Amino acid sequence: MKFAANIELWWTDIAFLDRINAASDAGFEAVEIWELEGKDIDKMARRLEDFQMKLTQFTAWGWEKGMNHPDNLAAFVEQISEACKVGRRLNCSMGTVVGGDDQPGMTQKEMHDQITTGLKAVVPIVEENEFMLILEPMNIRVDHPGHCLYGSAPGIKICREVDSPMVKLNWDLYHMQITEGDLCGHIREGIDQIAYLQLADHPGRHEPGTGEINYKKVLEEAARLGYSGYVGLECTPQENEKKALERINLL
Repeated sequence: MKFAANIELWWTDIAFLDRINAASDAGFEAVEIWELEGKDIDKMARRLEDFQMKLTQFTAWGWEKGMNHPDNLAAFVEQISEACKVGRRLNCSMGTVVGGDDQPGMTQKEMHDQITTGLKAVVPIVEENEFMLILEPMNIRVDHPGHCLYGSAPGIKICREVDSPMVKLNWDLYHMQITEGDLCGHIREGIDQIAYLQLADHPGRHEPGTGEINYKKVLEEAARLGYSGYVGLECTPQENEKKALERINLL
């Protein structure tokens, strides 16, 4: 498997752009980030180019407003249009989108239907720009209480209803383990909609080898099913980056 270090969580004791240098020094060929707000896009693009580092994905639509409410549809379309432009500048072809927390007065079905509506609205934009949106189901038991989209089945259903090669899933194995377990079985059921994998062990949200998940088995199954993309290390090193890399190299 090819890994991308999440530099929001790794090397946090140094300046943000210098974490790209640190990832390169550690042997990574790719990194991932969260939101673009507060980041100098041009400087980041130059740093990525200087170190020949790939940016696998960034957060194209985050937590501030729910994609699951109709009042936010226009803002969502506008922001995705801008994300496509930023993606070109950063040579990045994927952006994570988040469904949103529960909306007062709306049922879960209504919120999921609105997520589908929003994604369908931007299909012409992302297909024209060849910029893939990857929808991320969360977990509500540990990290995101009150979030409206969790578990594999609803995410798969939404993506199949949108029916675009540019709208797929960011399949975060950490969230899936907390929500439903049976990681290999659910990957088999959803492999046609999985565009990107992320991981962290549980409990603790640290690197593989620190919790209960047999990541060697899970990643072998994903590869057997045809997954060949990067795996985002959206985990906090338990002790330090050097020890975390030693554990990851055992996979």
